[in-house]
Amino acid sequence: MKQTPSKATSINLLDFKSPQMRAFHLSWFAFFLCFFGWFGIAPLMAVVRDELDLTKSQIGNIIIASVSITVIARLMIGWLVDKIGPRITYTYLLILGSLPVMFIGLSNSYETFLLFRLAIGVIGASFVITQYHTSVMFAPNIVGTANATSAGWGNLGGGVTQMVMPMIFALFVSLGFLDSASWRYAMVIPGIAMILCGIAYYKWTTDFPEGNIADLSKADLDYKKKKKADSQGAFKAAISDHRVWALFLIYGACFGIELTINNVAAIYYHDFFQLDLKTAGLIAGLFGLMNLFARSLGGMFGDKAGIKWGLKGRVGFLGAVLLIEGLALVLFAQMTALPLAIGTMILFSLFVQMAEGATFSVVPFINKKAIGTISGIVGAGGNAGAVMAGFLFKMEGVSYGEALTVLGLAVTAISASALLVRFSAADEKIAKTELEASLSSKELQPEYAKN
Repeated sequence: MKQTPSKATSINLLDFKSPQMRAFHLSWFAFFLCFFGWFGIAPLMAVVRDELDLTKSQIGNIIIASVSITVIARLMIGWLVDKIGPRITYTYLLILGSLPVMFIGLSNSYETFLLFRLAIGVIGASFVITQYHTSVMFAPNIVGTANATSAGWGNLGGGVTQMVMPMIFALFVSLGFLDSASWRYAMVIPGIAMILCGIAYYKWTTDFPEGNIADLSKADLDYKKKKKADSQGAFKAAISDHRVWALFLIYGACFGIELTINNVAAIYYHDFFQLDLKTAGLIAGLFGLMNLFARSLGGMFGDKAGIKWGLKGRVGFLGAVLLIEGLALVLFAQMTALPLAIGTMILFSLFVQMAEGATFSVVPFINKKAIGTISGIVGAGGNAGAVMAGFLFKMEGVSYGEALTVLGLAVTAISASALLVRFSAADEKIAKTELEASLSSKELQPEYAKN
């Protein structure tokens, strides 16, 4: 008899056949492309600023627009993915989200550019689907690592775009196009890649290890009723749980800061250190490139802390790395020598991304019946934090260095919010039982790939 697939207890990066690893690979890659398109225009803002004659305040508004709509989008996507599953949700988001990415090149004024930048921000909701998909595909012993790695490799798009988009822009210039046309054509590239990924996601992933929602409903006539019964009241319970909102605030202090740095790093290095566009983009890209491993470390250490000390261990680790992140950001803001600025930025990047990974090593244990909703709320917190930070960067009387110092102090204070995320003895017992079950079955899985 063919064995029914279950949650994976390990990550096999060379496995492209099992539903768990197909979801893992396509979810991180889809998020990577969304991140690439989301911040593709950021390293080209110096060119756009000159062409559209943008003021510092207008650039601040554009930064805010790029992340503000994502707050609403993540809340809606979190609810939607609980209802219709990650496969269909991601397919539509990728294909429809590619349109404003490509069409931003039609902008010819501050107002139209602002509207397109606002629309592009919707694809930031891709994070919620990625976290949901890995949460339902991986067992408790590895779910934090899976969540962190898929999100981290997706966030890597924010670093890669800082390096690659100036090169794509330069390629069009070398072909004889003017600067004013080159940045517009460059944005078509990530849009096309998103469409292709949307098609692949629909074709090669399933909602759960055992299949898609539609197939499960056909095979089991009571599936929809059971799913509805399981989720009944879960949404209300999620939004009334103070731990969810504490994580909302915490994620704003890590992912919200990362979004802000992605938006301002290139122009900060360009203006403050008088670097050319390509060099500023390359240095700014180092911040995002830390996602290659830093966020995974946060999830991995969160899992290890959970194995050794239970759910409270996961939360304690989260509070510690968030505290260090805040102090590192303050240090970075004080640097006036380029080598020291780069070094402290990398140190800060390590801890901001570890904090993100640690956050989503906790999220799957808050309420298993509303993972999508909770992921959406916490994910929206990241963008809410970026919106609040954006107001600092649009103030004419506040320098970028001063704004970064204020943010560092705020993050340091918010790290205390981890004390609000507590679990009952019953929660700890359930988590321990599930963890022991996943560890005991680890050696037997995944036999389904061979059956």
